[in-house]
Amino acid sequence: MELIDGKAIAAQIRKEIAEEVQQIKARGGKTPHLAAVLVGHDGGSETYVANKVKMCEEVGFKSTLIRYENNVSEDELLACVDKLNRDADIDGFIVQLPLPKHISEDKVTEAIDYRKDVDGFHPVNVGRMSIGLPCFLSATPSGITELLRRYSIETSGKHCVVLGRSNIVGKPVATLMLQKGYPGDCTVTVCHSRTKNIKEICLQADIIIAALGVPKFLKDDMVKEGAVVIDVGTTRVPSTETKSGFKLTGDVDFENVAPKCSYITPVPGGVGPMTIISLMKNTLLAGKKAIYP
Repeated sequence: MELIDGKAIAAQIRKEIAEEVQQIKARGGKTPHLAAVLVGHDGGSETYVANKVKMCEEVGFKSTLIRYENNVSEDELLACVDKLNRDADIDGFIVQLPLPKHISEDKVTEAIDYRKDVDGFHPVNVGRMSIGLPCFLSATPSGITELLRRYSIETSGKHCVVLGRSNIVGKPVATLMLQKGYPGDCTVTVCHSRTKNIKEICLQADIIIAALGVPKFLKDDMVKEGAVVIDVGTTRVPSTETKSGFKLTGDVDFENVAPKCSYITPVPGGVGPMTIISLMKNTLLAGKKAIYP
């Protein structure tokens, strides 16, 4: 069993991005600029955005953080999006989800200029991804395929089972694993809360990507010997072992599943670090106008 070290791979890519940014600056080129819009004070969102701002500093990007209180109106937020769309200095921006209930996430996502949509959530980017055209890929699915690539894990002709059908992970990662080329060329099965015989389907899988958000859902009797398991779950569960009183738990019963795997990602330290680094990669591509000239 080999542990897939997302932290180490993310550090490697961070170094690659920082070197490229230095070269761009040395040539007198424009420094990539990422903006983040944060509404309210959700603990998870606060952490994510703080990490994104810190990562921007580490790779040499410019970053802007725009904050609103929970009671911001939908019109005010849409006006902010419009302003960012028109700001020539900002190459890419994200509106951190979730948003308060009185604001339509779909409306906000669709208002973002798809050429600046470094989260890869805009319908234009999702559509282009689905037919294999250049686009900004959603950060977590992109991070997962990058881990497979960097570990030279064989995917062609393999049976990949994706647990979960969210628009942020399940659907896009299933699409990427289906695409022609590497990492891809898989036979893909997507399982969800209405799927019958999940255990039997998982036992056929060469690669399992668990993105349900249900702690320790995937048990050892659901995994065949030698399978590759990618755990996307990050649920906070109470713990007496940590100062904070909680710990992050994945969708995989790691202790019991790991011995059966050829490769497995831990939680934390697996897919998580790859999500932010994928956002940085998209920002660099946006700054270089590499996807949409």
